[in-house]
Amino acid sequence: MDARPLLNRRLEGHGSTIFAEMSALAVRTGAINLGQGFPDTDGPEEVREAAVRALREGRGNQYPPGPGVPELRTAVADHQRRFYGLDFDPDTEVLVTAGATEAIAAAMLALLEPGDEVIAFEPFYDSYAACIAMAGAARVPLTLRAPDFRPDLDALRDAITPRTRLLLLNSPHNPTGMVLTREEATAIAALAVEHDLLVVTDEVYEHLVFEGEHIPLISLPGMRERTVSISSAGKTFCFTGWKVGWVTGSAALVSAVRTAKQYLTFVSAGPFQYAVAEALALPDSYFTGFREDLRGKRDLLAEGLAGAGFVVHRPQGTYFITTDITSLGESDGAAFCLALPERCGVVAVPNSVFYDHPDAGRTQVRFAFCKKDDVLTEAVIRLRGLTSA
Repeated sequence: MDARPLLNRRLEGHGSTIFAEMSALAVRTGAINLGQGFPDTDGPEEVREAAVRALREGRGNQYPPGPGVPELRTAVADHQRRFYGLDFDPDTEVLVTAGATEAIAAAMLALLEPGDEVIAFEPFYDSYAACIAMAGAARVPLTLRAPDFRPDLDALRDAITPRTRLLLLNSPHNPTGMVLTREEATAIAALAVEHDLLVVTDEVYEHLVFEGEHIPLISLPGMRERTVSISSAGKTFCFTGWKVGWVTGSAALVSAVRTAKQYLTFVSAGPFQYAVAEALALPDSYFTGFREDLRGKRDLLAEGLAGAGFVVHRPQGTYFITTDITSLGESDGAAFCLALPERCGVVAVPNSVFYDHPDAGRTQVRFAFCKKDDVLTEAVIRLRGLTSA
């Protein structure tokens, strides 16, 4: 056989994801899995029943329309108007995807060419690096540093070169929990306009902001025609397995992303699209209650982690808490996480895997708090054993 490696060279270093590895470790050891960001309870019963009803009525059991079912595209447009005052044509400016992950992949494949540069907040969700690589572009990390993980706007300006094509931004930010302020978002938008850059925004935690507010960059001056806004139903409605996401933006940008998307999954999640359309129309009380419930879980775990000896960087949003382990006498987050299930029966994720510069996150460990309160409480009890042993 040819000695050439089987895996495309662009994907060298992108093996199995840390989430798959740590979740498998949780299953193998019987540990509490606070590594991967999925809830351990389903979302609203009426939304689940909407999916069952769609299945029984034969809606979506065959291929749905390529851009997504009209009911969901209309619901997404209504959601953007309701929460942010943004107007999108559901026929030309909304695209349904197989979760936000596919939306990111389709956007990178559609909008980038070899030699382009993409600036992204570091640490970044692992699919960002892989999708940029598959497009043949180069990623340029803008490192967010503890304890507050604010973006260095001067460093961002300095990172822009004639090859910079796109900013890939995530706020609320996974894994740090940072939420861009209006001033930061406005400054970033101004740089994008000044340098004529495209912007792709990952906003899947838009309804999980505990401090501050969510500012869609697409709503800022000069951004309507250069921004691809991405979100999904999984995190907001606690049905992560349904994989229903969406893109909103100008007709030209959405058309470009749709061209790439149609050769990935083509379509997906037919009956679930109808259910998500109903979910997006839930009353304000649902979104408020959801946020406040997760705020309580954040506080429960944050206080427990601090009591167990971790340095806790309390997040402004998302499902996740980033901690530092040097206070426990540890210096390697990856080794710490691999040993943690055997030491105390809890799984976490090392932040270093989300960095191009792993030393910047070597002592950081991420815990997910989107779990039942009794699970979080038991995890805290187990983690206290790290200092009492």
